[in-house]
Amino acid sequence: MKAPRELKVKPIKNGTVIDHINANKALKVLKILGLPSPGISVTLAMNVQSSQMGKKDIVKIEGRELASREVDEIALIAPQATINIVREYEIAGKSKVNLLDEISSILECSNPNCITNTDEPVTTHFTVLQKEPLILRCHYCERILDQTDVETQFKVY
Repeated sequence: MKAPRELKVKPIKNGTVIDHINANKALKVLKILGLPSPGISVTLAMNVQSSQMGKKDIVKIEGRELASREVDEIALIAPQATINIVREYEIAGKSKVNLLDEISSILECSNPNCITNTDEPVTTHFTVLQKEPLILRCHYCERILDQTDVETQFKVY
């Protein structure tokens, strides 16, 4: 009997590795980042074994470092994620995502009568009431959003 072959993923020279993404959430992370896109190499691992999480997803992006707003959005979907910046094949920086206490201009309020869903020039603003499980409250209409409400805004088609 042949021994099973182990496939290795090529390391990236420069870019970002997002690790410890909740299992089956990597496609939502790609949507947040506007990926895939021409000219950017992405490696995706889903539902892989993790001693800390049981199962997790990993995203490797060649040639791109994330903006702070993108990291804030990822924190909504994958609150345990770590962001690793890679330069010249070495980890140059490592940080955990941090869910902010207040979230502005990232999500939409699910209340159709909220002032943020009218023609008024008002941006959305939510207060984080609870991080685990996620519960947010709209600053204007006080509508409560939970993790499911948030994730539906990052639908993967």
